[in-house]
Amino acid sequence: MIKHFLYFLLLLSITSCVTAQPGYTTSSNKAIKLFEKARVAPNSLDKTGKRPDYKSGIDFLNQALEKDPNFLEAHDLISQYYFYENNIEKSVFHQKELLRIQPNQDFNGSLFYSIAEMQFAIGNYADAILYTDRVINYPRPTISQELQVNASVLKNKALFAQDAINNPSSITPINVGKGINTEHNEYFPTITVDGKTLLFTREVPNNSGGPRGQEDFYTSELSDINVWMKAVPMPSNINTPLNEGAPTLAPDGRSLVFVACAGNGDNTNYGPTKQGYGSCDLFYTKKIGDKWLNPINLPGYVNSSSWESQPSLSSDGKTMYFIKRIGRAAEQNSDIFVTKKSDNGYWSKPERLGMNINTPYKEESVLIHPDGQTLYFASNGHIGLGGTDLFMSRKQADGTWGNPINLGYPINTKGDENSLLVGPDGEVAFFASDRPGGFGGLDIYYFVLPEKLRATKTTYFEGFVYDANSTSKLPLAGNFELIDLETGEQVIEATADKLTGAFMVALPTNRKYALNVTYPNYAFYSKNFDMKLAENQEAFRMDVPLYPLENTDTKIELENVFFDLNKTTLRKESFVELNKLVSFLEKNKAVKIEIGGHTDTRGDAADNQKLSEGRANSVYQYLIKNGIDAKRLTYIGYGEKHPKISDSEIAAMTSEAEKEKAHQSNRRTEYKIIK
Repeated sequence: MIKHFLYFLLLLSITSCVTAQPGYTTSSNKAIKLFEKARVAPNSLDKTGKRPDYKSGIDFLNQALEKDPNFLEAHDLISQYYFYENNIEKSVFHQKELLRIQPNQDFNGSLFYSIAEMQFAIGNYADAILYTDRVINYPRPTISQELQVNASVLKNKALFAQDAINNPSSITPINVGKGINTEHNEYFPTITVDGKTLLFTREVPNNSGGPRGQEDFYTSELSDINVWMKAVPMPSNINTPLNEGAPTLAPDGRSLVFVACAGNGDNTNYGPTKQGYGSCDLFYTKKIGDKWLNPINLPGYVNSSSWESQPSLSSDGKTMYFIKRIGRAAEQNSDIFVTKKSDNGYWSKPERLGMNINTPYKEESVLIHPDGQTLYFASNGHIGLGGTDLFMSRKQADGTWGNPINLGYPINTKGDENSLLVGPDGEVAFFASDRPGGFGGLDIYYFVLPEKLRATKTTYFEGFVYDANSTSKLPLAGNFELIDLETGEQVIEATADKLTGAFMVALPTNRKYALNVTYPNYAFYSKNFDMKLAENQEAFRMDVPLYPLENTDTKIELENVFFDLNKTTLRKESFVELNKLVSFLEKNKAVKIEIGGHTDTRGDAADNQKLSEGRANSVYQYLIKNGIDAKRLTYIGYGEKHPKISDSEIAAMTSEAEKEKAHQSNRRTEYKIIK
């Protein structure tokens, strides 16, 4: 923008009329004196003591233009000063005055393009189209090809913006309220999977009195009447006198990755509790009970001397998307990268997403939805309505990300939108905007997403792990994994809180899952369940009892061992669970187990006895084949002798579906420790 101003000023000095004072287009000495005062006014600070004094310069220039309304240099300089003061309308007015006075002077098209850019920035899309056309269709060869290409891109954005406003989405952004929003900037929200805790960044005034504030974290809890309570700051080992921002929470709210930046003139000074590599780095902390541990620099290969920021964790905690600045900061180019977490806890070397997502301009505030298939982000490089717009992309069958879709108006506006957070249900979204009507600066808003822009509904699975022998249900930090029974893929691997035993993870609905839970010196636990929620049910809860190894004769069901109908052949879905049993026996060399097979009471008793023995033997043979000493194993078929639910109880059930489920519960494979 500025180079356009300066070029035109140079052009005017060459073409000054012969009656004017040397070097100026006016013959008014008073106008020239006022102009000279205006030129040096920004060398002093304004009344706030923080910014150049453009306002005084504007006053002088307005007086000069009263002396001579056709004083070209005064129009050019006042346009610049209004631009610096963010008064785009008046800046455009004076640029148009330049064209009114000398309509044929813009030989290189830069002034036309400058007007088009500013009109687009303030939402005057029709005028932006008019002036881009004047660049594109300029009759002389003096306009560069680059400028014509840029004008074509800008025209396409303005056309898109016009169409978006004429065809708005039926959504109403609603301010989340005074519990969260203040006169300061609030942005980058992240939420727990139960939707009850919102963590966000707030820019608060800093001690130095500088124009830019200090970024800290705040949390707000949702009340029983669905009102966000007054936000409170995170503890002092997380918030420091330097900048912390752009948090991403694990679904249970107990793991946090965030960005912290060096400060105080030292590019490696992150405060007393943190160490980094330079500029802004990603840090990790974990909550044990109700206490957050001191943050550590994210292990692995993500952080560098460059600027890394705005992370977003996947629901399984194994994949993370984040923003990395490319080139010099002044170029304002940042891209989306992805990294994977290895088994040793280190994050891999980041990979940049494809060029259909990243542009030569700025991508920021990336979000991977808990469904793992939908990516949201902000960009000023794709076609939009102005500033940074919000976009979404869906993962394709080959694992790549599809072309981004602009979320449209009124989600996007002529201003800056960023920090989109789509809740686990895929319906409710939060974002930050500086649109009129807020509490001040960037506020956090929420709205209901149009169906075509929604991610897959994801709810949460919660409970706690405890010692089954303890009357007080002693909490255990059980390690658990969830496996999609249809695909066989591990969906989640996590650990319960070691002080409370609690766990909470995000899971897509309408799928069947296998659950395996282990803890040292305890028998491992297995369960399978169908993640179908009843109407108005928000979550699925399951508490997990673990039995100490000294418990003998306690029967533990292998719920994820499956056989074909009336056969003894193990189905391949069983191998994941049986491999867990192999691992358990390898770690506990002194343990001996008995494998028991059971059937329901339907059919011939002798056939049922034979079937149960064959199924128990299949598990026995699998364990031996995978390295377990046969001396540590026995197996037995119980047939229909020990049903979990009696025939009389089943007969009293009212629906056939309920009865079938009971019979299925009686058909089972178990193990018990017999050491």
